[in-house]
Amino acid sequence: MKKIEAIIRPFKLDEVKIALVNAGVVGMTVSEVRGFGRQKGQTERYRGSEYTVEFLQKLKIEIVIENDQVEMVVDKIITAARTGEIGDGKIFVYPVDQVVRIRTGEKNLEAV
Repeated sequence: MKKIEAIIRPFKLDEVKIALVNAGVVGMTVSEVRGFGRQKGQTERYRGSEYTVEFLQKLKIEIVIENDQVEMVVDKIITAARTGEIGDGKIFVYPVDQVVRIRTGEKNLEAV
């Protein structure tokens, strides 16, 4: 099993969710996060003064899937989340050793 973490723009969540549900992904966790990458924040104006917002709002989507679904899920996220501008986000793929459903005690693929 693999865990996919995707950091995306907040307004792209619905498109990514629809793409993943249509691809058969049955669950995900979404968290609001803040950070910066190459764009190093952005400059904004408030009452005539410029200031820099160093940490931009993003969303982190976490999904645990079978190994053979990784490329398909990554492609779906890229297609749905891409704007072509700096700050579109990143996707990380990690190995998962074990999953346990707390309610039933089911393990691994049955727990996902």
